[in-house]
Amino acid sequence: MWAAGRRWGWRERALLLGMLVATWETAWGQLRYSVPEEIPKGSFVGDVAKDLGLQLPALIDHGVRIISEGRTQYFALHGKTGHLVTAERIDREQLCESAQQCVLHCEVIVEGEMNIYGIEVEITDINDNAPSFQETEKELRMSEMTAPGSRFPLPEAHDLDSGSNSVQSYELSGDEHFSLAVQAGPGGDQRPELVLTKALDREEAAFHELVLRASDGGEPARTGTARIRVAVLDANDNAPVFSQAEYTVRVPEDMPVGSTLVTLTATDDDEGVNGDVKFNFHKMSIRASQIFLLNSETGEISLKDEMDFEEISSHELEVQARDGGELFDTAKVSIVVIDINDNAPEISVRSALNEISEDAPSGTVVALLQVKDRDSGANGEVRCSIAESLPFHLERSFVNYYRVVTSRELDREQVSEYNVTVRAADGGSPALWSSAVLWLRVLDVNDNAPVFAEARYSARLPENNAAGALVLRVRAWDADWGQNAHVRYRLGEGRVRGAPLSSYVSVEAETGALYALRSFDYEEVREVELWVRAEDGGAPTLSSNVSVRLVIVDENDNAPQVLYPPAAPLAAGAGWTGVELAPRSAEPGAVVAKVVAVDADAGQNAWLSYELAKATEPGLFRVGLHSGEVRTARFPLARDAARQSLVVVVKDHGRPALSATATLTVVLAESVAELLAELGSAASAAAPGEPAGSLTRWLVLAVAAVSCLFLAFLLLLLALRLRRWRRSQLLAAGSGALRGVPASHFVGIDGVRAFLHSYSHEVSLTADSRKSQLRFSGASCCDTIPARPLPDEPAPLLGEDPAAPPVSSNDYPFSVTLPSAAALPFHRHVQLRPA
Repeated sequence: MWAAGRRWGWRERALLLGMLVATWETAWGQLRYSVPEEIPKGSFVGDVAKDLGLQLPALIDHGVRIISEGRTQYFALHGKTGHLVTAERIDREQLCESAQQCVLHCEVIVEGEMNIYGIEVEITDINDNAPSFQETEKELRMSEMTAPGSRFPLPEAHDLDSGSNSVQSYELSGDEHFSLAVQAGPGGDQRPELVLTKALDREEAAFHELVLRASDGGEPARTGTARIRVAVLDANDNAPVFSQAEYTVRVPEDMPVGSTLVTLTATDDDEGVNGDVKFNFHKMSIRASQIFLLNSETGEISLKDEMDFEEISSHELEVQARDGGELFDTAKVSIVVIDINDNAPEISVRSALNEISEDAPSGTVVALLQVKDRDSGANGEVRCSIAESLPFHLERSFVNYYRVVTSRELDREQVSEYNVTVRAADGGSPALWSSAVLWLRVLDVNDNAPVFAEARYSARLPENNAAGALVLRVRAWDADWGQNAHVRYRLGEGRVRGAPLSSYVSVEAETGALYALRSFDYEEVREVELWVRAEDGGAPTLSSNVSVRLVIVDENDNAPQVLYPPAAPLAAGAGWTGVELAPRSAEPGAVVAKVVAVDADAGQNAWLSYELAKATEPGLFRVGLHSGEVRTARFPLARDAARQSLVVVVKDHGRPALSATATLTVVLAESVAELLAELGSAASAAAPGEPAGSLTRWLVLAVAAVSCLFLAFLLLLLALRLRRWRRSQLLAAGSGALRGVPASHFVGIDGVRAFLHSYSHEVSLTADSRKSQLRFSGASCCDTIPARPLPDEPAPLLGEDPAAPPVSSNDYPFSVTLPSAAALPFHRHVQLRPA
């Protein structure tokens, strides 16, 4: 044993040194190596990295690995050296029981490149098994009448090794009556036969003991022995004969256990014990002895274990029929196993991606699959498929290998992950199938810009808002994922009333909240148009804009402003704020004055209404609610005071409402004399501390100037139209406004009285530091009556003393400006200003 161990160590080293390193096969481009069986685990098989041209760093970076057929992985790839080494002890006889050539297949998968390289490793035999006989003891029965030269088959020795390590020779020892002959079988195997060289004599020796030795061709040779015992019998004239020399049976692999496969028949013409035929297996494999059972009496061969076409597709048996005299006949039985579609296709995922970028080009390999079916023929033809709705398809790349590749670009925003089911079906009837599911997550690429929830934003902000008030929130979504979907907001550039937009509003970068940085005034800024930009966090950054319209809502923060009558200056605290003339003969509804007011606010806050808050005679005047017109509510009475003071309140419709007041002074007078008398009295009362002479002087000058101008105007008319002065032609010549007025009315102050009495008129009196003038508006050419100084004592008011003499225009310090007759409107408006 020690010598054999030393020889084995030398032989192993010699085989490793002389082993074929790497040769490319013309078909499929495979690597082929050869190693002896039973070498230690981790032994060198071949330099895969060198033979495939892979650099050592690429082995790690590209994820190179070895996949072997079957459950046991017999080979591994050494990561540091790139060598193919054994991963398990390899027993050739266990892997390839009856095959003359034992080849193991494996694949090298480069995951980074999705490439496959086939490797074939031939397992060479070593002489590790000795020949053995299935029957170590065999008894033969021979008649003493057997003629010399007769041949009898002996049990064959089996050696699990192959080639020269299998059985090479037989030797027989023990008796001179017998010799050994070796015949070559159909398959080249050696069949030992016992040859009778000398006639037997039962009376001389009833038994003969022989030893059959089988030797293999290994170094050193291994042997096995069987004991042969020959019993000498009385004469037996006839040997059994089989009905057929060879039986062939075709049996499906799914035949139930216990079924009879074939029944052998043999006949013997002898009688009695010599004609009693028994059947027995003469030659069969170990596996066949485990599967088949022979009934020695009937010759039926039945199943005692299941058959598997994928394991052994056919069995060769030899059966002997022996009579009682030990004569026999031999028949060959061939059992052909028919394949049944009893194996579904097997899908093995050799390499697969778990993640893929959505911008990966069409044709990107995502998985490498191996599909096998253990059946044969149509039952082993496999067809693979993927659902057509998925953006993937299959490409056949190698024997039984498929690539799963993308058929179009992916879009993570539509489908973020896929469960790809690969279905493999064979060609059997019915077909068997299996499936494998690949899970693939799609990685995001920044290919979507932020999208605002609304196409345009609008907000209403009340004026006088607090600084920092929240206006609105803009919101944008990005269909991407992660950082690519992180949206930030910023304000677009712009200006408001010449100032930067950023000084008015700001936007919070993370939330999109828009804040007002200052208080807005509707009367200055009524709306603001701005842009907000949303940017994602991708590289490069994508963005989008949205328009925001900020409408400033008016609040009632401005009181109405009275434009007419104008307010009295602060320095003239005692002056008149407005003086209007109303004839005592005015009918109810006659317009006396009009209060004009405006409001800087808008909408309801600027809707104005007018109310008469206070009056000297509450029932004499009324004010239009919306027009502001002051009209007479009834006929003036004699008892009504000549000067009426009215307070008009102007209100807006805001909440709360704001208001302003206007004070009007209305003088009830039928003539200018009464008006002047009343105004003079009011002027004296307005400034009791000042000398009356100054005021009187100005009034006299004003009345005198008006009188002179008026007289000059009359003289000019008399000179031009002397003949037609009393006729109606005066109207046709452009003085239609004076029709029906007697000429005597235009002489002095009486003419002014008659003129004022002849027409409906409105008189507006304003005072400024007690100096006023009376003006008829609407004329382009005016006549002025100069006034003279007033006396020290003021004249009585118009209407106070009817018996008093007529008041001359010289009694009042006012100038009265009268428009030309052609330019007088239907209603006359008179203003008194200081002369």
